[in-house]
Amino acid sequence: MAMSERKRKELNRRRAAPLVTPSDLGTKASAEIAGGMNAILADVFALYLKTKNFHWHMSGPHFRDYHLLLDEQADQLYAMTDPIAERIRKVGGATLRSIGHIARLQRVKDNDAEYVDPLDMLAELREDNQSLAARLREVHDVVDEVHDIATASLIENWIDETERRTWFLFEASRQER
Repeated sequence: MAMSERKRKELNRRRAAPLVTPSDLGTKASAEIAGGMNAILADVFALYLKTKNFHWHMSGPHFRDYHLLLDEQADQLYAMTDPIAERIRKVGGATLRSIGHIARLQRVKDNDAEYVDPLDMLAELREDNQSLAARLREVHDVVDEVHDIATASLIENWIDETERRTWFLFEASRQER
């Protein structure tokens, strides 16, 4: 009986314990990384949804090309979300928990307009991707300072992907001369 009581108390203690993954980076570094990466994660979710919004509401003579481009880009953004969240957890942080949490942290502006011209859609997404690349660089500086090589490596790949999306959006929206 004493053993089962001890097990029950231990189980209750673990259930009440904070969700903290051990990390050799230290508490301060974990908090800094988690804060920066959660803001990135919120931006990626917001940019994903905006990209899907424009994908769903695309129109005009270049519909098919733009529709497919935005679908591909949305898939790429969505594919970033799990690795970002898991990286936050690996360094000992807690990650986003709800749409409301995303809304509180996101810096990508929503676009709820009834109609957006296709070229304006591409320009807006291009600017959002440029901003995301800059924010990724800012977080890269933070993780470099605390010697978090794994997060830095992931961020470097995401910067490259983000720059590629920016490039494609720029080229797709150039006016013929």
